[in-house]
Amino acid sequence: MRKITIAIDGYSSCGKSTMAKDLAREIGYVYVDTGAMYRSVTLFALRNGLFNADGSIKTDELKARMGEISISFKFNPETGRPDTYLNGELVENEIRTIEVSNRVSPIAALPFVREALVAQQQAIGKEKGIVMDGRDIGTTVFPDAELKVFVTASPEVRAQRRFDELKGKGMRADYEEILKNVKERDYIDSHREVSPLRKADDAIELDNSHLTIAQQKAWLLEKYKEAAAE
Repeated sequence: MRKITIAIDGYSSCGKSTMAKDLAREIGYVYVDTGAMYRSVTLFALRNGLFNADGSIKTDELKARMGEISISFKFNPETGRPDTYLNGELVENEIRTIEVSNRVSPIAALPFVREALVAQQQAIGKEKGIVMDGRDIGTTVFPDAELKVFVTASPEVRAQRRFDELKGKGMRADYEEILKNVKERDYIDSHREVSPLRKADDAIELDNSHLTIAQQKAWLLEKYKEAAAE
């Protein structure tokens, strides 16, 4: 089978990352979680006081400090999946908190942030043999990807998944707060000026509201085999 680029886009908390990680591991491809990259920039901004008291971003200061942000991924043999590192520090759990979730969409909407991270993502994926998930992979990062999947699920299902994920990690979680965050992120991601979240014209849509992880894995593997065999 030929090496291809696989782009998985969709709404927050709809299981994109789990699908992409599992597929990459099964077929021996490199996996990149672009959402983790935007979350890492958000964590950097929170740690360095780059938000105003009203929640707005100190845009000029963040732009000036983008050169200080280095994001990398290292394979975790215990989980069988890559962990996210910010300037050499493991931040996989910190970037999944509700505090970061509440701030990431405005950060991701900034043109200079997207420009910097898209350039990194394209450099990582130029050799193909990659699975990348996010909001604009099939439309902006890899518009020529051989397989594009757009994942969706109801806001309520996605909020429950995020709630269960946080509780499973022993972290604070409130369902109603998470549901509000999911809906707000949907709106911001879909209406931002630069690279808004939308389904690419040639993407295959998957509504996984009522699918098990095993069913999703089987579906995605079949789509990969079809695309790689062409």
